[in-house]
Amino acid sequence: MFATTSDRHHDDRTAFWAAAAAGVQEHLVAAAPDRYFRPPYVGGRGWIGVYLDVEVDWRQVEDLVLDAFLLVAPARLRAAARAGPAPTGPTG
Repeated sequence: MFATTSDRHHDDRTAFWAAAAAGVQEHLVAAAPDRYFRPPYVGGRGWIGVYLDVEVDWRQVEDLVLDAFLLVAPARLRAAARAGPAPTGPTG
């Protein structure tokens, strides 16, 4: 697992939690505690919590989710994710 949602589970907030590299949680929480938090259970392992009931930077969310996936995915899937979408159309 690399991300999960939290819909009013521990409080009256909607959020998601994602695995994060060392230091990311501390940096984001310190920079914007109104948007990011240390989630229960997994916060001690560096996961980041992102509130979704405030104005959301969806590009940042995309980056956090991709980074979380890359932290836990097998090497083959990490390589495919970094390569981007497969080309479409004639191969000819």
